[in-house]
Amino acid sequence: MNPEKAWLYFDHCASTPPHPDVVRTLAEVMQRHYGNPSSLHRAGLDADRLIRQARELLGKLFEVEADEWIFTSGGTESNQLAIKGAARANRSKGSHLITSVTEHASVLEAFRQLEREGFEVTYLPVDSIGRISVEQLRDAMKPGTILVSLMQVNNETGAVQPIAEAGSLLRGCPDTLFHVDGVQSIGKLPVRLREWGIDLFSGSAHKLRGPKGSGFLYVRGGVRLEPLLGGGEQESGFRPGTQNVPGIVASAKAVRLSMESREERARKLGGLRSRLLDRIALLPELEVNGDSAPDSPYQAPHVLNFSYAGMKPEVLVHALEEAGMLVSTKSACSSKDDKPSGVLLAMGYPRHRAAAGIRVSFGDEHGPEDIDRLADALAEAVRRLKPLERNGR
Repeated sequence: MNPEKAWLYFDHCASTPPHPDVVRTLAEVMQRHYGNPSSLHRAGLDADRLIRQARELLGKLFEVEADEWIFTSGGTESNQLAIKGAARANRSKGSHLITSVTEHASVLEAFRQLEREGFEVTYLPVDSIGRISVEQLRDAMKPGTILVSLMQVNNETGAVQPIAEAGSLLRGCPDTLFHVDGVQSIGKLPVRLREWGIDLFSGSAHKLRGPKGSGFLYVRGGVRLEPLLGGGEQESGFRPGTQNVPGIVASAKAVRLSMESREERARKLGGLRSRLLDRIALLPELEVNGDSAPDSPYQAPHVLNFSYAGMKPEVLVHALEEAGMLVSTKSACSSKDDKPSGVLLAMGYPRHRAAAGIRVSFGDEHGPEDIDRLADALAEAVRRLKPLERNGR
């Protein structure tokens, strides 16, 4: 990639450009506060104080207790600790688990591992816009259901799950914990942990302009988890190992910046998505996947997924890259395989369309003119690729 070329980056669901204030905070803490926060000397106590302040900030932002937050290495670890930790620690109450078929790979793989350990897992289907049915969730519940795990925003399509409604249902099931993967929702949608009855909530800093390698997990007070690793007593005994002080402090700042500007950001990003939808409607070769209604409450404002069913997705991705536009095909965790998107297949799309999905995800740096540049590049790419489609190559 030529660093002198003006690229437009439309892959915020995979990772985001770090906020300048976050970068400054990260560098300052690395330079000045390098003590081990478990040490008893002044440098260690200063580092521990910074972690406590970061925890207090998350508690204030999400209106929960500061000590209900665990700092991790990212969204994958947060999801795995929540799911496997909760299932294993509460097995005496039952062995039935519920999730959906369109979860992130880190969630689905955790449930597959638990199935190999003898747990029973129900995978809820989704409708044509990628949402589960709360009625089907209710029907799937039974004695011995100890965990339900759902993502708030799908990382490929932006579909928003009925988290509040699911939480309301689960309030009547005291032995069932409710985990929500909030990696794609923080800073874009409301998150109400107490109001929605959420017991476990996962986040990742680099999805909201923070540093990579830093995540966080809300664990409601009283919830039991079995640690994934053995070792020291850091992070309330849930996660051993020396804490990443610079990453933790910078992550908390990234969360604060994203949540303080959430409503303004959601309006702006929703407008950009609507603008791109209007332009895509002029290209019959492209088909929008999921909810195409502007301002839909069932769709996150920063994600748009579409297919060029007559073309391999990587061909269109590279054609756009040549024009200076960076988009992706599906989840970054699985973008290098050539299988159809499991999410799009689960939504009922035919295999050829599910294999051709393109994901565009927006961020703070984008404006209407950037959407117009992307739409123009899309139109030109389709014009150039159309003969290849007709020839069946």
